[in-house]
Amino acid sequence: MSTAIDTPPATAEEVTARGKVRAKRGETLAGWAFAAPFAVLFVLFLVVPAIYGLYLSFTGETLTGAGSGLVGFSNYVDALRDPDMWKSLGNTVWFTVLSTIPLIVLSLAFALLVNLGLPGRWLWRLSFFLPYLLASTVVVMFWSWMYNPKLGLINGVLAEFGIAPVAWLQDPNVAMISVVVTTLWWTIGFNFLLYLAALQNIPEQQFEAAALDGAGKWRQLFSIVIPQLAPTTALLVTLQILASLKVFDQIYMLTNGGPAGTTRSIVQYIYESGFTGYRFGYSSAISYLFFALIVLVSLAQYKLINRRSAA
Repeated sequence: MSTAIDTPPATAEEVTARGKVRAKRGETLAGWAFAAPFAVLFVLFLVVPAIYGLYLSFTGETLTGAGSGLVGFSNYVDALRDPDMWKSLGNTVWFTVLSTIPLIVLSLAFALLVNLGLPGRWLWRLSFFLPYLLASTVVVMFWSWMYNPKLGLINGVLAEFGIAPVAWLQDPNVAMISVVVTTLWWTIGFNFLLYLAALQNIPEQQFEAAALDGAGKWRQLFSIVIPQLAPTTALLVTLQILASLKVFDQIYMLTNGGPAGTTRSIVQYIYESGFTGYRFGYSSAISYLFFALIVLVSLAQYKLINRRSAA
């Protein structure tokens, strides 16, 4: 005969532990349930297109479907030998240099002025940030009229001083500068607000202690304000460089890459290669070369920021 072995009753600690395991399991399932819609959309609209685009870069795919077989790395080789691709990349880098520096310096200067306690600070904040809320089409339409050689406000003001009208968007010497000015007016509000928030988080005691030690306003600026704003500056520089490298809409609508390709960005060249030149495989190869460049820039900035933080 077999006798049943009596199992000892679970202790209070075991019951509590089992309850915690079940609760944690339920929280995990609930978390996955909430994340599932985003995860599905992320995979469908980002991961799958990225993988398919990488596959296209190794094919001769065209809009007509001809020559869609695998061609290996020939698209990448052709891209590296393409002078138009290098010119567009050079235009993009030049735009990044011209826009990033003033967007950081001017936004910091404006934030410092507003933080001094100017009357009507809410109006200043609204004035700087409001253009950032506008759609790119509205911004381009506004500045296209401003830059009009015959009827534009800018040339009208210059005429009052006896200065000849300038073809702002048609002259290769000033077209890129004109696009940069439009970008400054449009996007400086975002950097301005981040700097202003960072300034308002600096403890007032630091300025009081510096004043007691005889430090003037300029010494406080370079010894307290700028070092305290270093993390914000590093963040804004990173975001600004990445955004400038991907510039497309304002250039495409203002100048369409002209005159003579002097403002055509690399993103526009990718678009034209695929949808105007009908070479989907080739445009995919350029886009992944550009993606590799952005990754390298991001890694370099990350290492530089970490090195400065460690120092």
